[in-house]
Amino acid sequence: MTTGPSIVLAGGGTAGHISPLLAIADAIAAARPEAALVAVGTASGMETRLVPAAGLRLETIDRVPLPRRPSLDLLKLPWRFRAAVRQAGDILDREGAGVVVGVGGYVCTPVYLAARRRRIPVVIHEANARAGLANRVGARFAARVATAFPGTGLRGAELVGMPMRRGIAGLDRAAARPQARAALGLDPDLPTLVVTGGSSGAASINRTVRAALPDVAGAGIQLLHITGRGKQLLDGAGALLSSPGYRQVEYVDGMELAYAAADLVVARSGAGTVCELAATGTPAVLVPLPIGNGEQRLNAAGLVEAGGALLVEDAAFTPDWFRSHVLPLLQDPGRLEAMSAAALGQGRRDAAEAMAGIVLDAVRAPGVGS
Repeated sequence: MTTGPSIVLAGGGTAGHISPLLAIADAIAAARPEAALVAVGTASGMETRLVPAAGLRLETIDRVPLPRRPSLDLLKLPWRFRAAVRQAGDILDREGAGVVVGVGGYVCTPVYLAARRRRIPVVIHEANARAGLANRVGARFAARVATAFPGTGLRGAELVGMPMRRGIAGLDRAAARPQARAALGLDPDLPTLVVTGGSSGAASINRTVRAALPDVAGAGIQLLHITGRGKQLLDGAGALLSSPGYRQVEYVDGMELAYAAADLVVARSGAGTVCELAATGTPAVLVPLPIGNGEQRLNAAGLVEAGGALLVEDAAFTPDWFRSHVLPLLQDPGRLEAMSAAALGQGRRDAAEAMAGIVLDAVRAPGVGS
């Protein structure tokens, strides 16, 4: 039996939701080791793998997406949604929840509504510059609303930054560089470019890298290409593509290694990536995802305006652009140093601890509202 507060954390679907959830949970556990923590997700999201791997118990409810066009699924929506709210309520009752923490995703709206019916306080963290639907709904009655970026439009929002793992939040890139390059199989002395499309990869970025490899080979640099799972670049014989100065991996377990090894990063501008680049002072070229609601461009705006990153549209990130912009930048240590300082000026490293404080302040006393 625990004597601490019971805290239910809701969120999932993608690493962009799960990573801040886990960072918040870790900070709460550090502040209040006696707290009882449980995460709520769906059975189809990445949380089924990432949450248990982090040592946090996971409960699941049905995933109820909003159909985009008239269909049988749309007719079934009210029944499915009520069922999900009921499932969420059962979890809150069973856990004796004193507060619900939501970070967004399909799972959150049913959990928020179930908490509201029980007068359990809701604390929301919005990771993106443009708030998602679940958090827009929850913010209407949440006890506290925190954001990673300004200007989300959520009522009563307070800017706290992006909760992130301590390995990234506490990273000293210069001190960690020799060990990081050794761990990644890189030359300790060459200017280093890291290209990543995120955990699932980015096919358009990968195509540009493939076409630009002859220029990399003659530029006196090295390129670590994190292709994404299942997106390796292969040669005509089906073997991993190789070229002087080029190394590819599907995935890096611990992006702090990549940030420490890199002189420059090329990446998508997901909210977590942008905030991690700022917190670690890593110069970057950001290539926003060309589909969706434009949130990745908004995520990048502050860092780009401050001078910590360049932004290029996906369609413009061609081999010619790579040759004329990325390679000269990588060979300009003074400009990279200025970009690093500008990025650090935009970063916040204590967001997880700030969120833990907000959550613990909001915990409902046992028996209140029940």
